Amino acid sequence: MIKLEELKTWFLIAVLTICGTASFASCSSNEDNATEQSDNGKVAEILDRGTILFGTTGDYRPLSFREADGTYWGFGIDVANEIARRLGINIEFIKTSWPTLTADVLAEPQKFDLAIGGITITDTRRETMLMSDGYLANGKTILCRASEADHYKSLTDIDKPEVTVMVNPGGLNEIFANENLTHSNIVVHQKNEEIPTLVAEGAADVMITEITEAPYYVQTDTRLAAPLLNAPFTHSEIGVLMQKGQEDLLQIVNNVIRQMKSDGSLRKLHEKYGLVYAYE
Repeated sequence: MIKLEELKTWFLIAVLTICGTASFASCSSNEDNATEQSDNGKVAEILDRGTILFGTTGDYRPLSFREADGTYWGFGIDVANEIARRLGINIEFIKTSWPTLTADVLAEPQKFDLAIGGITITDTRRETMLMSDGYLANGKTILCRASEADHYKSLTDIDKPEVTVMVNPGGLNEIFANENLTHSNIVVHQKNEEIPTLVAEGAADVMITEITEAPYYVQTDTRLAAPLLNAPFTHSEIGVLMQKGQEDLLQIVNNVIRQMKSDGSLRKLHEKYGLVYAYE
């Protein structure tokens, strides 16, 4: 188990990394603040507990998925495990959901320390919460039946009354569909992981999804296609979400993400899951 003084050192390195070319006086002030926060802040609480708690939905292959036996796997899960490993502490995953994600992050007492797994960095989230640096590029796209892939070349082709679009509730996919598909028949299905199969079986024509999720289902179900995978409707990044007031923890998470980018371990995770690396 990592000791408090060692964790302080990690935190100070994070602060100095963020300071970059800032003045010595500014960095010295930040270093003093960092020492005080690491004594009394979120990091000290996690260290005392001995375990870092990650909230995750567990319904989003290949970023966060919970198997029937309770084990979690995925790109985001690997990033979480790497954060815990580099901090030298244990890890525990807590189930959350897209509709309750914000409420769960903001809950008092806290249900978990931070959330991970397919969470897009947005200005709206940053208004009320903290978000880390991005560790995965993302964007909205679609899944459809492979036999109908040539029918969908743009949003206009999807935004028709005869096209049934299925989305999971409470997340950005539902918001995107409601804002951009005013003529389609939009159906909200409670379990995100079931939607690709429902599309393949004909219960819906299109699933609004993301470029991080679509390749997995195309590779594992030959009935499906992602014809707009290389031309996503939006461009964004995925990051780690947490409460405001946890700036000490945020800076440590950001430092780990930056180290993973610089030492090649983040690229290896992209290769493991067949995702495009966008951090040259």
